[in-house]
Amino acid sequence: MNVFIIGIGLIGGSMAKDIKRLYPHSTIYGIDSNPSHLEEAMALDLIDVKASYDDLDKANVVIVSIPVDGIVTEIPKILEEINEECVVFDAGSTKATLCKGLEDHPKRRNFLACHPIAGTEFSGPSAAIDQLFQGKTNIICEIEKTAFKLQEKALELFQQMGMRIRYMNPEAHDKHIAYVSHLSHISSFMLGKTVIEKEKNERDIFDMAGSGFESTVRLAKSSPAMWTPIFKQNKENVIETLEEYIQNLEDFRQLLLEDDYRGIYNEMNNTNKIKKILKGIPLNK
Repeated sequence: MNVFIIGIGLIGGSMAKDIKRLYPHSTIYGIDSNPSHLEEAMALDLIDVKASYDDLDKANVVIVSIPVDGIVTEIPKILEEINEECVVFDAGSTKATLCKGLEDHPKRRNFLACHPIAGTEFSGPSAAIDQLFQGKTNIICEIEKTAFKLQEKALELFQQMGMRIRYMNPEAHDKHIAYVSHLSHISSFMLGKTVIEKEKNERDIFDMAGSGFESTVRLAKSSPAMWTPIFKQNKENVIETLEEYIQNLEDFRQLLLEDDYRGIYNEMNNTNKIKKILKGIPLNK
């Protein structure tokens, strides 16, 4: 099996690790706009061959794991180069713009719109992790537009990696992911910004920062080059979530101003339900 990975970072590199383990006779071809990433990926044994788009005609599977603005422009070009038996899937965090742009492409049947919800705040080939996708959810959009035998090829790979599969339309995906992923990254970046600005005068803030602060701002270490295009493509949903989040912050601030500590307790107690939700336990139990 000839697998091409376009973008050898955390996601692409982690997929390469899994494929090498699960399909030891496969050949992994790497394509990346950053030559140093290709060199690093070769040194880490993530890929077997440094390739270009000219080689795509020999691909059985193409995995596109680059920033979402690049995904929108590059996948149409990739589809032009592949053979009829090849499946192409992406790992992007937005889907509506991509799916809309590909709806009339003559090789739309060769593409599967995917979003494996996995990762860390780190990037680059050295960030790749063994079995990163085990137990993680992979959201697939518009699967009916992909040729059935190519669906099967991709789904078998996902199953072997240990992923759970959810099906969703692109608009629903982008709306839901704005709440559970995009908003949390904005919150992390802005909390980090707030503390950095305060630290100019009060070094003790960082001296006293504990594990709670560290875990909350962990996502602020994520790549701006990856996240700025995500916020651009999902602007409307992100603004809606931000407005709701800001209103909740304003309400909490007002409770403090009014010394309403019973109200504060109730707000936090009600929000403790998130523990059940994250464990998949119905709230009525």
